Amino acid sequence: MDLYDLGLSETIKKEYEKNDSNFHLGRVVVENRKVYKVMTEKGEVAARVSGKMSYSASTISDYPKVGDWVLLDRDHDTEGDAIIHGVLTRKSTFSRGVAGNKSDEQTVATNIDKVFICMAFGHDYNLRRLERYMSIAWDSGAIPVVILTKSDLCDNLASHVLEVESIVLGVEVFAVNCLTGEGANLIRSNIKPRETVAFIGSSGVGKSTLINLLLEEEKMTVNTVRKDEKGRHTTSHREMIVLPSGGIVIDTPGMREIQVFHADLNTSFEDISDIAKRCKYSDCRHDEEPHCAVKQAVEEGILSSDRLLSYKKLFKELEYSKDREEMNSKIAEKKKIIRMMGSLDATKKMTHQKK
Repeated sequence: MDLYDLGLSETIKKEYEKNDSNFHLGRVVVENRKVYKVMTEKGEVAARVSGKMSYSASTISDYPKVGDWVLLDRDHDTEGDAIIHGVLTRKSTFSRGVAGNKSDEQTVATNIDKVFICMAFGHDYNLRRLERYMSIAWDSGAIPVVILTKSDLCDNLASHVLEVESIVLGVEVFAVNCLTGEGANLIRSNIKPRETVAFIGSSGVGKSTLINLLLEEEKMTVNTVRKDEKGRHTTSHREMIVLPSGGIVIDTPGMREIQVFHADLNTSFEDISDIAKRCKYSDCRHDEEPHCAVKQAVEEGILSSDRLLSYKKLFKELEYSKDREEMNSKIAEKKKIIRMMGSLDATKKMTHQKK
């Protein structure tokens, strides 16, 4: 396997060459509950993290994720698995708050060039949720693209595309009918050879069906959608697949919640950020402050009140997440010191007993 065909960059190669020559270089292609499949030059291997790496991990995001470039030993362990000893620097990371718990971060995919945010017409169509996806996507370091699936359920496609474009501000928007394949070629042409794209969205929006269209085969398992248009959970783990065209896609499980952990509100709400520059106070929260240009824009109909409310809600969530992250970091550091001191105490006791 030529690792360049799997997205290897010169930056990653140089970082790898600085490490111990006894390590193999590989990319994580499947992650399922800390059990991994890693693609190397010699083919795919099953792998798990080393005890040392697991011991030093402070959060679940410290473990390898699909898309990561990792260091593997040349020998297998007693169970036949390769051992992952390290994760190389991530050039991009799409992550969210863990569902139901805003204090923890969940990394969805790494080292991606583009994020394809999939939203279906019908029950799943929600502009406020799309704003959440966009905020996280811009923060990830990858380029967001919006894919509107199930276009057959939309009576006025052109007007809905314009509505979405007014929210995502300059980001490309494509509509696709997965039943007929209409629109799939446009999406295929937006995935270049050796480029990695992550498909993100709710359960049942058609991510796996769309990937099957791009693959031109039924590789990804697809379930039917319930009568209320709510998708049935199909993809249970993250998986990387190389397309016949040479592009690389990552299929991810559907997200029931999209909690904000890190986000780029300045880019995703660029319209509000630009208007806010005219506010009297530089730290204006667009609430009760006088001479607020943002509130004035809402009153004049230039800015939607729903969009401003969405911005303020995300801003508060982001502030809360930052506070929780700082607190968790301090707790993790304290636990690490306790573990180290515990080990030192145990060593001293053993030494004392030998004497």
